[in-house]
Amino acid sequence: MPDFANLLAFAAISLGMVLTPGPNMVYLISRSICQGRAAGLVSLGGVALGFVFYMLCAAFGITAFVMAVPFAYDTLRFAGALYLLYLAWQAVKPGGRSPFQVQDLPKDGPRKLFLMGLLTNLLNPKIAVMYLSLLPQFITPEHGSILSQSVMLGLTQIVVSVSVNAAIVVAAGSIALFLAKRPLWGVVQRWLMGTVLAALAVRMMTEARR
Repeated sequence: MPDFANLLAFAAISLGMVLTPGPNMVYLISRSICQGRAAGLVSLGGVALGFVFYMLCAAFGITAFVMAVPFAYDTLRFAGALYLLYLAWQAVKPGGRSPFQVQDLPKDGPRKLFLMGLLTNLLNPKIAVMYLSLLPQFITPEHGSILSQSVMLGLTQIVVSVSVNAAIVVAAGSIALFLAKRPLWGVVQRWLMGTVLAALAVRMMTEARR
């Protein structure tokens, strides 16, 4: 078991990260508004599986290999950045809408919803970087198995992230109603979201490998 203080500190960092706008948040909000809370929660299941994948990779050292191979890391990094740019364009393109606005889109089945949530998370290399750079700082070898501590810390991050995202999914409809009554807020939100996503994409493409 990791030290309790380390566990709390890692949980706080995880909370700060999940509250930062990103691909997961945008996708879950959009899906919840377009197809309902149930669809959003199914998508969240895919996002959660993506967290589990990265957590296990970090725990067993696979992520270290990805970070050590420039081509593997860069491929994942640029794929994630391009996806962010796509989401940014969807937000600001002429005739585009805020992800909080209700849209008449074709409904996807549970399997596709789950897979799209998983893909959204897997294409975000910052999750891998987070586990590789942050998680080891909260492990104390004197407190037992490094593997078990890694898994426990990873599960803490997953619980925090899934809980917060679930709340966002449930509240998405209420936020959409608020914006529907205040069109100017919708325009501001749409451009703010697009700008944030584009900035994240540029930073992801230009930052040096760690």
